[in-house]
Amino acid sequence: MGLLEFIKKIEPDKKKSPLLHTAYDAFFTFAYAPDRVTKAGTHIKDGMDLKRLMVVVVIAMQLCYLFGTYNIGHQHFVAAGEYLGFIEGFHLKLAHGLIKMLPIYVVSMVVGLGIEFYFAAKKGHAVEEGYLVTGALIPLIMPPDIPLWILALSIAFAVIIGKEAFGGTGMNIWNIALLSRVFVFFAYPLTIAGDQCWISGFEKIGDGAPVDYSWWHTGFFNSIFEAIGLATFDTTSTVINGYSGATALGLAYEGGWEKVTATFSESQMIWGAIPGSIGETNKVLIVIGALILLVTKVASWRIMAGMMVGLIGTSWMLNALGSTPFMTVTWTQHLMMGSFLFAMAFMATDPVTAATTNTGKWIYGILIGFIGLIIRVMNPAYPEGWMLAILFLNTFAPTIDYFVLESNIKKRMSRA
Repeated sequence: MGLLEFIKKIEPDKKKSPLLHTAYDAFFTFAYAPDRVTKAGTHIKDGMDLKRLMVVVVIAMQLCYLFGTYNIGHQHFVAAGEYLGFIEGFHLKLAHGLIKMLPIYVVSMVVGLGIEFYFAAKKGHAVEEGYLVTGALIPLIMPPDIPLWILALSIAFAVIIGKEAFGGTGMNIWNIALLSRVFVFFAYPLTIAGDQCWISGFEKIGDGAPVDYSWWHTGFFNSIFEAIGLATFDTTSTVINGYSGATALGLAYEGGWEKVTATFSESQMIWGAIPGSIGETNKVLIVIGALILLVTKVASWRIMAGMMVGLIGTSWMLNALGSTPFMTVTWTQHLMMGSFLFAMAFMATDPVTAATTNTGKWIYGILIGFIGLIIRVMNPAYPEGWMLAILFLNTFAPTIDYFVLESNIKKRMSRA
């Protein structure tokens, strides 16, 4: 018996076990492309269904996952004044990163998919594929030290209120991953803003603060490292004097680009060896992910190009004003800081919540670039602007498309 025949044979009864059948259908359609076709003479033969399209997006994020996991450990040891070279203490940095990253990923998938499976079973239809990307995006836009119960609460809010309440995948107005982040920011701001949340593994970030290692550090990994003769986690480590954990954006608020480069080199910011959200720091790997999405035509190049136009134009305007040190930061320097490139590649291009007309995509992208940079530079109470800018334009994307279509109709009517 072949694998396909075996999987079909164990299919649960849909009426007797709706939840079990929903789970079965989700995994079956993930492994095999559907064989259903239309009854007309022409069939759609492309194997790129929604699940496989989502998988391309997840694949494009994997380099950010790998680097982000390791950078969690690197930033921890930099704060302790140990293994300052990026590849020094490689095994310890990777182990610490995995200890912090895996629970965040598991909570994201278990909570989000659990809610999706429940609603799919209640409505009697197959599991919708939208959360596959959302669940992979959420860990990358969170700080490494976020409390897991807050993360779970934010995901439940975003999926239930932002998605299922509107009808599920393809019906949501706002980007669900960003909705989860914005919930954390407004409900529990100290866990996602300031200088304390970007460095993990300490009771707090302050001179002499002790490490906060779990059994996974001192029991599981230390026993393995001791057995093979490698360095182990030191439970007496503390935060070195004068270390703040500030991000590049936080420093830019205080003193512009000179303040940033006094702490981080341009090379560090480009390659991502700095504090920040897990997936946003390495700009080279984000660009590679964006190119994957563009080559496979999963993401819209018009939205990405529009955001760049909006960023550059707004940056020139602020540079001309130059009222504060942050206003003098150039657009190329803005690209090195924060999450603009990540937002451009993976957030703004969400096909469900973005504008759908070609002209609308340009307008949508330009406005995100404009509004996001205004918030970043001119609002000292908010550490980054792209999240609010994208959610704001998500709200108005249908309006943008409406006026674009109306304009086209009027032009055609005038010619008629």
